[in-house]
Amino acid sequence: MTDQEFDILDELYFVVSYAELQSKLGLPEPELREALRGLISMNYIKCLYPDQDTEVPFDPEHFEREGHAYYFLASKEGLLSHNSR
Repeated sequence: MTDQEFDILDELYFVVSYAELQSKLGLPEPELREALRGLISMNYIKCLYPDQDTEVPFDPEHFEREGHAYYFLASKEGLLSHNSR
């Protein structure tokens, strides 16, 4: 896990919106999206859309169009990996 991925997971112990995550981390949008894709591919985070209570499977095309409206939450696997570092 990269330092960037670790920092993202650090923010996802509770549901966080894309905008809030970007604001807290100060990452450029392309970097944040790429890091989120990596964490999603490892099953370390869950995608929530259109609200914070609805989990959706990851769809790269939809994420490109609507990623700014997503919410994220660390998964059990993500929390275990984050805490074992």
